[in-house]
Amino acid sequence: MKNKKKDGISLQESIRLNYRAFKILKKQCPKMFISSAICSAFASITPYVEIYLSAQIINELAGNRNPIVLRKLVIITIVSTSFLALINGVLSRWKNCKHAGFWHQQNKIYTDKMLDMDFCSLDEQHTHDLRSQISQNQQWAGWGIGKILVYFETTVNSLISIVSAIALTVSLFTLDVPSKSGAFTILNSPLFAVGIIVVLFLVTFISPMCSNKANSYWTRRADDAKMGNRFFGFFGFMAQDRYRALDIRMYNQQIICEHYSKKDKSIAPGSKIAKYAAGPMGVLNAISAAMSIIFIGIVYTFVCLKAWAGAFGVGSVTQYIGSITSLSQGIASLIATLGDMRNNAVFLKTTYEFLDIPNTMYQGSLTTEKRADRNYEIEFRDVSFKYPGTETYALRHVSIKFKIGERLAVVGMNGSGKTTFIKLLCRLYDPTEGEILLNGINIRKYNYHDYMSIFSVVFQDYQLLSFSLGQNVAASKSYDDSKVIDSLNKAGFSERLSKMPNGVETYIYKDFDDGGVEISGGEAQKIAIARALYKDAPFIILDEPTAALDPIAEAEIYSKFNEIVEDKTAIYISHRLSSCRFCSDIAVFDNGQIVQQGSHEELVDIPGKYHELWYAQAQYYK
Repeated sequence: MKNKKKDGISLQESIRLNYRAFKILKKQCPKMFISSAICSAFASITPYVEIYLSAQIINELAGNRNPIVLRKLVIITIVSTSFLALINGVLSRWKNCKHAGFWHQQNKIYTDKMLDMDFCSLDEQHTHDLRSQISQNQQWAGWGIGKILVYFETTVNSLISIVSAIALTVSLFTLDVPSKSGAFTILNSPLFAVGIIVVLFLVTFISPMCSNKANSYWTRRADDAKMGNRFFGFFGFMAQDRYRALDIRMYNQQIICEHYSKKDKSIAPGSKIAKYAAGPMGVLNAISAAMSIIFIGIVYTFVCLKAWAGAFGVGSVTQYIGSITSLSQGIASLIATLGDMRNNAVFLKTTYEFLDIPNTMYQGSLTTEKRADRNYEIEFRDVSFKYPGTETYALRHVSIKFKIGERLAVVGMNGSGKTTFIKLLCRLYDPTEGEILLNGINIRKYNYHDYMSIFSVVFQDYQLLSFSLGQNVAASKSYDDSKVIDSLNKAGFSERLSKMPNGVETYIYKDFDDGGVEISGGEAQKIAIARALYKDAPFIILDEPTAALDPIAEAEIYSKFNEIVEDKTAIYISHRLSSCRFCSDIAVFDNGQIVQQGSHEELVDIPGKYHELWYAQAQYYK
C-alpha cells in the first residue's frame, strides 16, 4: 500500500530525509546524541518507578498495614527516588554541556560546505539564496537539521515510556474480577478487554493526528514567515549596525525601518496564519484536547470498575491510571513526532539542495614545482568565459603571456573584464573556451590547492579579522614575528606599527579584546598588502590596492613598488592610471577583450582606449 502523501512527501520519504539529517548531525556532534539518549532514558524510567512504589505503599495501607513492610517500602521509595533524582541531575548537566554549542555546530555544517564548495558555485546568487532560506527556517521555528535533536529525544522518551507503561499495565487485563462480583464479571471477557484496548488506541491516535494536521498549516505559510523573519532580521537590527550609523542619521533612515515594519503583516493579526489559527488550526487543536479528556475518562471508568469489583487494591488504581495514561501519551507523542517529521521534510529538501551542490571543477594531480628562481610562466591562450546562467561573454578571445619578474598593469572601465581575468588566473573559475597554461601545462592538470598556493592576492573587498595584527598578516594562528614586521614595513605600516601598544600582538578592532585598536580604511589596506607579501608567493596580484590610501601614502607605495614585490611577478589592477607608469607592461581591457598592450610610453600618445582613459584622468591633475 502506498503511503498517503502530504505536500508531495510520503511518510517513507520523510523518514528517509530526516534520517539523513540525523546521520549528518551525529557525525558532527556524536556525544550530543549519546548524552541525549542516556538522559532521556533515565528521565523516562523515573516516573514509572515512583508510580509502582507509590501503588505498593497505598495497597499496603489499604490492606494489611504491616509496619515492617511499610517501612521497607518507604525506605526503598526514598532511596530509589533520591538516587534517580541525583542521576537525572548529573545527566542533565552533562547533556546541557554537550548541547551548549548546538547552534554553532549546526552552522558549522553549512560553513564547512561553503568552504569546500567550488568558488564558481559559491559565487552564484542561488547558493546564497538557499543559505538564506535555511537560516530563515531555523530562526522561524527551528525547522531543518536542528529539529532532528528534538525528534531524537522525543522518540527515545516515547519508546521507553511505551515499554515501561506496558510493563505496568499488562496486569490490568490479566487480573480477573472475582466470580462473586456478579455482572462485573463481564470485565473478564477477552472481547471486552480487546474492545477497551481498541477504543483507547483509536482515541490515542486521533488526538495526535488532529494536532499534526493543525501544525501542517504552519508549513503552508512558510514563505510568509521566512519573509517576515527576513524583514525583522534586517530592519529590526539595522540601527545597531555601526557601518550604517552615519547614513541612518544623515538621511533619517529609521523612517524606512518603521515603514517596512508596519508593512510586514506575515504573522500579524489578520494575516493568513492568524486566520488559520482562529479557524481550522483552532478547531483541530480543540478536537485533539477533547480526545485527550475523553481518553482520561475512559481510563478512569475502566480501572475504577475493576477495582470496585475487587480485581485489585486501591493502590493499584493509581498505578494503572498513571501507567495507561503515560502509555497513551507515549504513543501520541510518537505519532506526533512522525507527523512533525513530515512537516520538517519540506524544509530539509531546501537544506539538501544546498548541501548537495556538486563540486564540478576538475581536481588535477600534478604538483606545482617549487622553484627557487620563481621561473613560472603563465599564458592565456584564446580564453573566453561566460558566467553560469548567462549567454553573454565576460571575456572573449583573450591571449596574453606573463613575462616573469615583470610588472603587468591591467586597466579598463568598470565591467570591462579585469576582475574576471584575475578569477580565471587564480582558477576560481575555469574558462568556457580556450586554456590557461602554467609552464606549458594546462592549469586544470595541477592539484587545485597546490596551484592556488603560487598566488598572493589583495582583492578590493579584502577582509580583516578581529584578531591580532600578526595573525591577520600571517592568516594563521602562529606566525614569524620578524617576517610579519618586515611585511608591514614594506607595506608602509611602520609608523602605525610603532604606536601599537602590544606590537604585532595588538588586536585590531574591539570585538574580542577591549584593548583592541580601531584602524582606518587606508591602514587596513596596508595590512592586506602586508598579508600578500607575507605569503611570499611567486605571483602577487593587487586589485586596487591603494584605493583607500591618501595621495602621499599612495605615492609611497608606488615609489617602493619594485622593492615591495622584489623578484615576484606582479599583476596590478587599477582605475588610477598614474600607477601604470610603474609597470613595464599594460593590458587594456574593453568589453571583455584586450584591446591594447604595451608600455605607458607606447600607449599614451596612440589614439585608443588607453589614451582616452589617461587624458580623462590627467585633466584633473593639471
